[in-house]
Amino acid sequence: MSRALCRMCSLPLGSERLLHFGNMPKAAQFLPNADSLAQDAGVDLDIYQCAACGLVQTGNAPVPYYKEVVRAAAFSAEMKEFRHEQFAAFVRKHGLLGKKLLEVGCGRGEYLSLFQEEGVDAYGIEYAEPSVAHCMAQGLNAACGFIDSADYAVPHAPFDAFAVLSFLEHWPDPNAGLRGIAHNLSDDGIGLVEVPNFDMILNKNLFAEFISDHLCYFTRDTLQTLLRLNGFEVIECNEVWHGYILSAVVRKRKPCDVSAFAVSRLKLQHEFRDVIRQHGAQGIAIWGAGHQALAMIALLELAGEIDYVVDSAPFKQNRFTPASHIPIVAPERLNTHPVALIIVMAASYSDEVARYIRREWGNSMRVAILREDGLQLV
Repeated sequence: MSRALCRMCSLPLGSERLLHFGNMPKAAQFLPNADSLAQDAGVDLDIYQCAACGLVQTGNAPVPYYKEVVRAAAFSAEMKEFRHEQFAAFVRKHGLLGKKLLEVGCGRGEYLSLFQEEGVDAYGIEYAEPSVAHCMAQGLNAACGFIDSADYAVPHAPFDAFAVLSFLEHWPDPNAGLRGIAHNLSDDGIGLVEVPNFDMILNKNLFAEFISDHLCYFTRDTLQTLLRLNGFEVIECNEVWHGYILSAVVRKRKPCDVSAFAVSRLKLQHEFRDVIRQHGAQGIAIWGAGHQALAMIALLELAGEIDYVVDSAPFKQNRFTPASHIPIVAPERLNTHPVALIIVMAASYSDEVARYIRREWGNSMRVAILREDGLQLV
């Protein structure tokens, strides 16, 4: 049976399998000895692809030790040299010398020590207590834990940078883990995220790359989608290590800067006060009952200052503006109840409306258009 929901987008995963493998190893890190051989049995491995987001994933439960990092790659001299060069470039390019970096899933400190050698203040978080003890015995900063919620608190946070290296694919809930990481970063936090390269697996027909330990199989597209969904901007995403690894550099996404909105609103309030002071006694109308005009009337608190709102759409006439309760009328009201000033708030139609007013009513009233940068008398 399929999992009910996709691990990335949480939409229904469906029941149609992409692949089925029978009698597979139940875990990559379980090697039976002579005493346990009789109890060992293979498992069925079912692979699905989410029709919504495209993520390829297993329908199986995670292996019992999915929170722990076990690195056989630590025995490779070539990998160690590659990591030295990669980490040095990462630290140099992003100005991390002397900054705090968190390795999520630091194992026995294989990479944590390399980060430390490159001049960062390196910390690790690892679920396996013996691995943490091994790190500490080497003089490395490590703590026991596994980030599995958006509000998870890591000791010594916030961090300036983080790394998750060939661990993300093991997580049953990658969204919660990534949001928890973001929660422990500084505002400009940078990260290095790596996973096995499913694009290469597809291109080279590497069918033996499927294993119970790996719950998610990321292409460049689905990896970037996951990272963006969980609060990160993807700076770059490349294939490394002979094409076997997708390596993404990310930055914690900042909220939109909306500080200028308040400045713009205050400026408009002053401009409207001026025109109300000049023309309010003789009458002021607004032309336009679209969403921009309705919002502007409410935000600038114009109720009680505007005689009526004109709109040429019959279905809006003989009604009232929401919240401010100003009557909405047909253009003919300008004939029976003239005003000294009409303010056009019709967005991209404003110039057309202003020309129509001049053509129909000449210079009997002043006309102003609400532009992006304020009120403009025409």
